[in-house]
Amino acid sequence: MPQTASYLMRLTERTRLSDTACDDLIIKISLEPLDGNPVHHFIAGQYVRIGMPQMKEPAPAYFAIASSPYDQGAYEFVIKASQGISQYLVDLPLGSELEIEGPIGKGFDLSAHRGQHVILLGVGTGIAPLRSLWHSLIPERHDYGNISIYAGFLTPMHCLLTEEMSELSAHQIDISVSLTSGHDNWDGPVGYVQHALADDAPPPDNTIVCLAGMSAMVDACTETLHNLGFNDDQILLNF
Repeated sequence: MPQTASYLMRLTERTRLSDTACDDLIIKISLEPLDGNPVHHFIAGQYVRIGMPQMKEPAPAYFAIASSPYDQGAYEFVIKASQGISQYLVDLPLGSELEIEGPIGKGFDLSAHRGQHVILLGVGTGIAPLRSLWHSLIPERHDYGNISIYAGFLTPMHCLLTEEMSELSAHQIDISVSLTSGHDNWDGPVGYVQHALADDAPPPDNTIVCLAGMSAMVDACTETLHNLGFNDDQILLNF
């Protein structure tokens, strides 16, 4: 994996996104450059390596940027606190310095796909790079056809950024949120996100799909897309 020169950023904001009753803690953090200059330019879907300066533990880890490439003041990240540095970031005091490498990865470069329909497909914290993408698409909305987002979460308590997604209808962006379980009072799609996609059966003509998530989810969604008539050239990954 290619590396870039490291630099320092400061932790300036931290917000809990998952429900307080949820066992899984998911947070959104903001990092700002120490020198007040704009953040390094990036393509929606790219990620950075975050570590503690001059510390080997916790080990650095990679996180997708969740903010818009048009936001030059800070990087935002959506992180599930599980172990290592992701857990460390939960209690790290605001103002602390972090060592950053990147942006890294190919991201979702849609410059060759203007005029096409766009589907964004992700689950859980895989919504982070898609959030960066939908924010980059809003000011370029007239350059694309239909835009749809399919997001999947485990339970209502795991839902992330759904209020923000609900506001995207003002930009003619369609939203489908699926729940895997805990959906007694849920009137939306039930099951895995690829099931909602299969039920809607969007035509593959002149359409690309931006896919983000764990490898098992990517494989399952790719199979569904193939069954719907999409080919691999129409399925974009950010890594």
